[in-house]
Amino acid sequence: MRPSEPIAAMPRSGIREVMELANSIDGAIRLETGEPNFNTPAHICEAAAQAAFDGFTKYTPNAGVMPLREALAAKVTERNGIDATAEQVVVTSGAVAGLYSSMVSLVDPGAEMLLGDPSWPNYAQMMQLLKITPVHFPLRAEADLVPQAADVEPLITERTQAILLNSPGNPTGAVTDAAALADLMELARRHDLVVFSDEVYDEISFDGPYTPAAPLDTDGRVITFFSFSKTYAMTGWRVGYLVVPPGVSPLIVRAQEPITSCVNAPAQMGALAAVTGPQDCVAEMRDAYRQRRDLVTGFLTGRGIPHVRPRGAFYLMVDVSRSGSTGSTGKDFVLRLLNERQVAVVPGDTFGPGSGRFVRISLATAPDLLMEGVARLADAVEEWGG
Repeated sequence: MRPSEPIAAMPRSGIREVMELANSIDGAIRLETGEPNFNTPAHICEAAAQAAFDGFTKYTPNAGVMPLREALAAKVTERNGIDATAEQVVVTSGAVAGLYSSMVSLVDPGAEMLLGDPSWPNYAQMMQLLKITPVHFPLRAEADLVPQAADVEPLITERTQAILLNSPGNPTGAVTDAAALADLMELARRHDLVVFSDEVYDEISFDGPYTPAAPLDTDGRVITFFSFSKTYAMTGWRVGYLVVPPGVSPLIVRAQEPITSCVNAPAQMGALAAVTGPQDCVAEMRDAYRQRRDLVTGFLTGRGIPHVRPRGAFYLMVDVSRSGSTGSTGKDFVLRLLNERQVAVVPGDTFGPGSGRFVRISLATAPDLLMEGVARLADAVEEWGG
């Protein structure tokens, strides 16, 4: 059977490729996935289970149940500085579905959309499915992988309709500072761009609070995406949410009906318990990731392995270009590391055409395995570099 043109043209995720290869290797150290090594807190599981036992298992409104939307509006107002009402919140099947529904709703087929290099590959995959052209702007190591308006503006054309920003970032761990973000917002105003701001790692910022984009929005152009997956270790629950300017949510809800209809009902009750219940678990996980960040960056610095110190999320980009196995993309290095040293990481070109000298490692792994994997990686860089 012949695949559709968008599916045929869409590259496979390099993350998934490494995951499947690593599944076949006994004892492989898994540093490739963004999967928290924590269980979902018990009070969240109990709330969802009770909802199911109580019969709360039917369809819900497309935009989510109102108690959850109200709680999320209060959360983003209090903790993110985004003044929002419940009507501006849409609950989605993970942030992925929110991003897709928003692209369907707000970006035309044939238009161009700007995104960083490196960036999470699913962004470009969604664009290609929707016949939107992804245009990469460089994220430079010398700027700590923080986007700079001066690197973005030359790429804007008459077909450019939107820009996608991500802070704290995947795969970079970068946190965009207020000055850089203000420059990007001014650029978006000048060129009338919709701003997609992926802030799913909003609660995982190590060196002080991150700066959200929406409070800098003066004319209603920012769509902000959040998720329960990383903050509450709820990756498999598939609950996310977005916050939009007044009047925009009906567009997203209209798109969500044929794509996902609604988020499953018990999961929404678990999400409500997460956002309204004790937040100690969030701080504990963030502190654990920070400690791992400090261990890994200290070790790599001591070994002289170039890397970009992350300020948020739980990823770290390591420059392996001194190794003779990287070739032009780093994929050869990754495959050799997996086969010979039993360590799974992700090649940088998965995240953008200009990022081949990097590999991404995830800090969401138990510290002993994490440090053993990083040590093997450092040994490989040194030994294979000649």
